[in-house]
Amino acid sequence: MSNSKPAVRPLNPQFSSGPCAKIPGWNSELLKTASVGRSHRSSEGKVRLKEAITLTREILEVPQGHLVGIVPASDTGAVEMAMWSLLGARGVDMLAWESFGEGWVSDVLKQLKLANVNKHLAPYGELPDLTKVNFDNDVVFTWNGTTSGVRVPDADWIPADRKGLTICDATSAAFAQALDFAKLDVVTFSWQKVLGGEAAHGVIVLGPRAVQRLESHVPAWPMPKIFRMTSGGKLNAGIFEGETINTPSMLCVEDYLVALKWAKSIGGLKGLRARADANAAVLHDWMAASSFARNLAAKSATRSNTSVCFTLKGDESIPKKMAKLLETEKAAFDIAGYRDAPPGLRVWCGATVETSDVKALLPWLDWAYRKASSE
Repeated sequence: MSNSKPAVRPLNPQFSSGPCAKIPGWNSELLKTASVGRSHRSSEGKVRLKEAITLTREILEVPQGHLVGIVPASDTGAVEMAMWSLLGARGVDMLAWESFGEGWVSDVLKQLKLANVNKHLAPYGELPDLTKVNFDNDVVFTWNGTTSGVRVPDADWIPADRKGLTICDATSAAFAQALDFAKLDVVTFSWQKVLGGEAAHGVIVLGPRAVQRLESHVPAWPMPKIFRMTSGGKLNAGIFEGETINTPSMLCVEDYLVALKWAKSIGGLKGLRARADANAAVLHDWMAASSFARNLAAKSATRSNTSVCFTLKGDESIPKKMAKLLETEKAAFDIAGYRDAPPGLRVWCGATVETSDVKALLPWLDWAYRKASSE
C-alpha cells in the first residue's frame, strides 16, 4: 500500500484537549474592547464580569435557582473549592474512571483525610457500577472523563430525593453535553475547554441545596482564602455577581465573552452540542471501520463527544510516533494520549473544532499509523 502523504491538511490542526482550539475566525482584534489596565472592581470591570456570568447562565440553561460564580485556578480550583467547603458533613462516595477523578479521590483521602469514604473505581474505558452509589452520602464525580473519553450517559442514576450533595466536575462536558442541573448540586468547569477560552479561571454553579450546606456546615479544617464562599456563616453573594475572590485577567474575561457571544450566535447550547456531536461522529465512524484503531470507551452510550480517545494495534510506541509525525507535518497538534492513560491518541472534538478539519485529519491518521508501524 502506498504511504504517500495526504494532499490536504486540516485548516486548523489544533486538536488539543486543553487549552482547546479557539472559536472559528478568532483573532486578537476581537479583544480590543477588553478592560485591560482597569480594576476588576471598577464599574466597568464589574459590568464585564457580571455579563460573563449572565451569558454563562443563558447559554448553559442554568435554572434561576442556581448561582453562577467565577473562581480562581481553573476547574481544579473550582472542584477543590467545592470539596473543601462542602464535604465533611456526611460520608462521601467518590467515583473515578480516569486520572482527574482519581485525583479528587486522593485529595479527599490524603488532604481532607475523611474517614467515611466509599470508592467506586473503574479502569480506563469503563464506568463504575452506578447502581452501587450511596446517595445518603455526598457524591463526587466527573461527568466526562477527559483522559479516557468516557462520560456518564445521563443523570437518571441520580435520585431526586437524595440526602447528600452531588458535586460534578463537568469541565469537558459543559457547553457540549446535557447537564441535568436538577440532579447536580454543584457543577464546575473551566473556560479553556469547549469554548476555547484562555486558562486560569474556573466557574462554579451552586444549587439551593449546596448553598444551604455552605451556610449550615463549618469544615473541620482551616480554609484557604481562595476557597472561602461564606462570611459570618452567610454566603458571599458577591462572588456570584462578579466580585471575584482574587484578581481575574480582564483580557481572559473578554476572550470568554467573545466565545459566549459566538455560542449564542450559533444557537446556544443546542448549536454547541450539535457541532461536538458531528465532530465526534466522524472519529467514531472511522474507528468502527478501522483495522487498527479501537475506541477506548467500551460502550457507545458512554463515548464522549469532546475528548475522543482511542488505542492502536501494535507496539506501545506507535501512538507517540504518530503524534510526533503529525505535529511535524502540521496535520495535528497535541493529540498524544494522557500520560496515565493506556497508550493511544486523544482528539478534541469540542464545538470550536470544525467538522471539515476532523474529516481532513482521518487520512493523516491512516498515513501516520502506516509510517509509525513500519519504522
